[in-house]
Amino acid sequence: MAIFGGKENNVFEVIEEHLKAVGKTLQKFKELVEAYVEGDEERARELMGEVEDAEREADGLRRGIEEMLYGGAFLPSSRGDYARLIEVVDNVADAAESAAHVLILARPKVPGSLREEIIKTVEAALDTYTTLKKAVSNLYRDVDLAIEYAKKTEHREEISDKVELDLMGKIFESEDVSTYAKLIWQQVVTKIGDIADRAEDASDQVLLIAIKRRG
Repeated sequence: MAIFGGKENNVFEVIEEHLKAVGKTLQKFKELVEAYVEGDEERARELMGEVEDAEREADGLRRGIEEMLYGGAFLPSSRGDYARLIEVVDNVADAAESAAHVLILARPKVPGSLREEIIKTVEAALDTYTTLKKAVSNLYRDVDLAIEYAKKTEHREEISDKVELDLMGKIFESEDVSTYAKLIWQQVVTKIGDIADRAEDASDQVLLIAIKRRG
């Protein structure tokens, strides 16, 4: 394991806080979807504010990390790699917020027979982030583990993609969903898939950094 200096250790501490904030955004998004599909739109709208608050917190931490990086943490050749990593991790929270906005603003009818499928799709996307989080956290602990979890993130994204496509097919096949609702759900489900896609993007960056560090 590499030995880092004080500035680098401080950056990793804030990276952990950023990972938690992104995770909180995703958890609040999941709660929002659960409330919405159960018909509790009032609670879903309340949770929209909590999703936005968590995403805003993540944004603030991202900016703080960038300031620390360009304030002298890490060698100049590495700063861009870590800045890019934090940017793509932050995009995961952005994807969840975007999906929540479409759902709350457009208010599509929930296909009753697919409620569990919708939640399953959200959970599959969030599982991808959970694995990514382990990859990022191991960058300063064990680069081999970071690489292992980065590769697992890619596998999780593939699972998420299959679940997403399965749900999309069922929505379009359903005779209980209007054409309008189908188009809105297509947007929502695609954006849920973006959560997993952005997590995979971040795992690619983890691999790059880990391989460079391992030499």
